[in-house]
Amino acid sequence: MSTGPNRIMDEFAKLMTDAAGAAQGVRREIETAFNAQAERWLNSMDIVKREEFEAVREMAIKARDENEALLARIEALEARLASKTK
Repeated sequence: MSTGPNRIMDEFAKLMTDAAGAAQGVRREIETAFNAQAERWLNSMDIVKREEFEAVREMAIKARDENEALLARIEALEARLASKTK
């Protein structure tokens, strides 16, 4: 076992190592608590996930395209009907 100044330095190094380990443990606990609270907060806001948003967006684009095609078809049929009645 060391004596004198070396022993003091060894004890100090051990104390610093223990303190660093404790600080890392506290940091992990704080991060976990923060992440859990943030997740609860976001869930309470009723926010949709990106994947769900993109899926609905694609459905809306497809529906709009189909509506435009149907509108063009109705206009063409109305024009044919109008030309036959004249």
